[in-house]
Amino acid sequence: MAVTQELQGQIALVTGGGRGIGRNVAIELASAGMKVAVSARSAGEIEETAREVGGIAVECDVSDRPQVERMVERTEEELGPIDLLVANAGIGIDEDSAWEVEPEEWWRTFEVNVLGVYLCNRAVIPGMLERGRGRIVNVASGAAYLPGSTGTSYSASKAAVHRFSETLTNQLEGRIPVFSISPGLVKTRMTEDFGDDAPWTPPELAPRLVRALATGRLDTLAGRYLHAEHDDVDDLAARADQIVADDLNAIRLRR
Repeated sequence: MAVTQELQGQIALVTGGGRGIGRNVAIELASAGMKVAVSARSAGEIEETAREVGGIAVECDVSDRPQVERMVERTEEELGPIDLLVANAGIGIDEDSAWEVEPEEWWRTFEVNVLGVYLCNRAVIPGMLERGRGRIVNVASGAAYLPGSTGTSYSASKAAVHRFSETLTNQLEGRIPVFSISPGLVKTRMTEDFGDDAPWTPPELAPRLVRALATGRLDTLAGRYLHAEHDDVDDLAARADQIVADDLNAIRLRR
């Protein structure tokens, strides 16, 4: 893996980093010089990713507060203070008829996708505030707003992730940038059944967006909804002030 000096010496924690989008993000950040902690419930997968990026693997269920707090503690003990959290861990369920799903199964999506994001954010923010630096990237989804979505638990949970991120940005304004991104429709274990004709997003785009966010180039756009495929990083940087002024890249009720 070729390594540049762009983010040399900074520390990243990537949840859901054992495979798919999270794994690719971890590799991209390591290639930019970051030291990366990779977390998930799948010990074998995160250990493989950690070896590839020269980082550490931390097994964790993000819906469990003590596990999340220990994950952050171990990352900072072994690598150093966290500069970037990428809250990527998420799940979805097969769901055609919400009323036929067991409530515990339906709610589990929220426990991982929403509570998990909150707990991870909650665990890193105090240290970031104390140090006066840090960034957070929460991974949402186009399912938060696209018409035609049929999975109620997943779509609603990702809408909650975006709204949480936008509102948290207001609380942390001028101190810690919080970003909400959609990685696009990336072929992963969760989406592979969509078929070869689906409008797949190139898997390298989400990692590149996260890398750009880690540099601080797009801090003006904290709280905005950024799409890995539809938003060009250079264009976002050039138009950042106008995007904010016109309230673009936002999920709003229009009348």
